[in-house]
Amino acid sequence: MSTDILPAPVTAGLTATAVPGRAVSHLAIRQIRRGGLIVAVLVTGMTALVTATYAQVMADPAAAGGLRALAGNPAIRTLFGEPIGLGTAGGFTVWRVGTVTAVLLGCWAILATTRITRGEEDAGRWDVLLAGRVPLREAVLRHVAAVMLVPAATGCLLAGVLIVSGTPAAGALVHGAGTGLLGIVFVAVAALAAQIFPARSPATGTAVAVLGVTLLIRMVGDGVTALGWIRWLSPFGLTALSGPYVHDRGLPLVILLIAAAMLMAAAVAATGRRDIRGGLVAAASGRRPRRGLLGGVGTFAIRRVLGPLTGWAIGIGAYYLLIGLTAVSVTEFLTDNPAMAGQAAAAGFDGLGAIAGFAAVLFALLALPAGGFTAVRMTAFVRAETDRRLTLLAAQPVSRTRLVGVEIAVTLAAALVLVTVAGLATWSGVRLMGGDLGLAAALGGVANTLPIIGLSLGAATLATGWAPRWVGVVGAVPATGGFLVLVVAESVAAPGWVRDLSPFAHLAAVPLTGVDWVATTVMTGLAVILTAAGITGYHRRDLRS
Repeated sequence: MSTDILPAPVTAGLTATAVPGRAVSHLAIRQIRRGGLIVAVLVTGMTALVTATYAQVMADPAAAGGLRALAGNPAIRTLFGEPIGLGTAGGFTVWRVGTVTAVLLGCWAILATTRITRGEEDAGRWDVLLAGRVPLREAVLRHVAAVMLVPAATGCLLAGVLIVSGTPAAGALVHGAGTGLLGIVFVAVAALAAQIFPARSPATGTAVAVLGVTLLIRMVGDGVTALGWIRWLSPFGLTALSGPYVHDRGLPLVILLIAAAMLMAAAVAATGRRDIRGGLVAAASGRRPRRGLLGGVGTFAIRRVLGPLTGWAIGIGAYYLLIGLTAVSVTEFLTDNPAMAGQAAAAGFDGLGAIAGFAAVLFALLALPAGGFTAVRMTAFVRAETDRRLTLLAAQPVSRTRLVGVEIAVTLAAALVLVTVAGLATWSGVRLMGGDLGLAAALGGVANTLPIIGLSLGAATLATGWAPRWVGVVGAVPATGGFLVLVVAESVAAPGWVRDLSPFAHLAAVPLTGVDWVATTVMTGLAVILTAAGITGYHRRDLRS
């Protein structure tokens, strides 16, 4: 008996080589679909709300004129961008939330890109993937392309929302394209950093530093007329130079597209020049051992937080130093124009007539990055557990309660350092410009945000114990979610109980006024309860692997 072996059809070979690539793309999309959907909804939702409230804000001609004059102040331009097209709903919306949504999209793009590329590769989850028919370069390209779909889709949705809201189509398309391209640029920046550095942390830190520096370049270019040309060197500056609803320029968008293409080409080239789990910058080998802060669980937690804390402190300190340097200019302008101070308050800039009030308004925003820092640190703790970096430590005579408790204590201490840096930076900036803001007042103003930061840490701890996969999302609810609830409630004139759901609604304007001790005590108590519940859950569950 003989058996004939028939040759396989040619189409079978084509299908076999195509399917693995599609499977990789599907895997990448699955990894970023939830976060991508959330960020797209946030960006378009905030834009739609501000557009809907334009008529209400600008109904009074005096208020409209006061807002334009306020926006023309150099300090305000530095903080919020160059005000153009305020006479239109689209132009007002771009000025009011355009930078905020762009930063949100850029940060998400960086974190998502490094997480599903360098993060997955470092964790060893790409070993089997790359042992098949998909080479490293194709795997990276498909994952990066999946992330790029989110800013592209967000830009399209943004333009659609603005057009449906009744704004001119040309301006809506320019703003949507600029926002989408900015997100794509930072995906490419993160992809390149992930090929240069052999670990996720330095890759993410470098990409976030690029975002911060380019945002600072835009702020300087907007605030100092003589240096306006430097905005051409920043993605944020290029989106501003496109001038939605006024100039509708296409050249800055073309430059953004070219920059994204060049960065992506560099990332692809770097991918072909490195080994798996390696980078163009080789990990140090043969260096002298660094045994500092390895003597116990607490000191080891401090050692792990020092690097990230330094980066966060530099970024927050630089921003609040800029706040201090501009505070005198803003308040003097409003002091000379008391009518405009009242109109600015009606437009949502309450308390800007005094340095203490200006500081109080912006100190409240400190809870967003500081609360985010606590969520990120608890996420890193869970990731270390998942990647089995805590296995040997957990095998020692160390209780689970002590292990997570030390992490919480060190994270809270680091958050306290961050708010202190912000207070010192603001005070230094005001004093350098000859303003009157006491050191105790500045430190009291930043300390006033600690209850919300504690709520973020408590929520992240709760998720660490009971829902480890959702630590980042749950930890962001009190600060980021609470701020969005407040903005939405005020934008749509929601009932008072909706506004009261936000912790920011109960935050006193310190140092302009005294601390609301009742609200502070309630929020602190709730943070303690959440933390205790999270520690209990962590003690009861198994280690993740």
